[in-house]
Amino acid sequence: MDLIIDIGNTNAKLALFDGDSMLDVFLDSSESLNRLEEIVAEYPVKRGIIATVINLSEAILERLSKLPIPLLWLDDKTPLPIINLYETPETLGYDRIAAVVAANYEHPGKDVLVIDAGTALTYEFIDSKGQYHGGNISLGVQMRFKALSQFTGKLPLVDPVGRFLPMGKDTETAIRAGVLKGIEYEISGYINTLKHNYPELLVFLTGGDDFSFDTKIKSIIFADRYLVLKGLSRILNYNNGRI
Repeated sequence: MDLIIDIGNTNAKLALFDGDSMLDVFLDSSESLNRLEEIVAEYPVKRGIIATVINLSEAILERLSKLPIPLLWLDDKTPLPIINLYETPETLGYDRIAAVVAANYEHPGKDVLVIDAGTALTYEFIDSKGQYHGGNISLGVQMRFKALSQFTGKLPLVDPVGRFLPMGKDTETAIRAGVLKGIEYEISGYINTLKHNYPELLVFLTGGDDFSFDTKIKSIIFADRYLVLKGLSRILNYNNGRI
């Protein structure tokens, strides 16, 4: 059994895999990390992989070092089961590369766009030959609402959930529609542009944010909240024998 540790900007996730099958997932950031030793003791964990986009505290690093299993720390030197064409792999977020690894593994020989809606909204493209061409980083949902409030004098901070109109009738509905419809049009634009060159494009949606508009985007074929965890598991399996 494998332990997958995914530490993002906002949340941490732990998951247990047996081969390609995810057996359990622990989503609460503080509680899941606090249960590290308990999980390893309770389950027959043999190895693990850790990927983080933040600097970990000395206390967490010490606890990880004391776990009685070998850990693979994902970095830009870790061998990958895809071809990485990104020009600065040392700056590439682990979550971005893990998501495309998972999408490519689930649909080999296909052109795939992965849209990850987390703290940031990212777009990653991997072609049918397993070549990761790179991607773009945009503002996430919460970030857009906060930016409108913080960088203006009078606009309020609006909850994404609430009355929704195609065209706002007051400040609150105008902000909500502007942000959510803007993201919808942004996503549709990426999909339509890529489909000109890759007509059989598959589209994955993953990440922590819940979209109120995702069902309106017909080109999104797959939605998988755990795509990054599955990609990390795939990378660990690919590196079997190296840890």
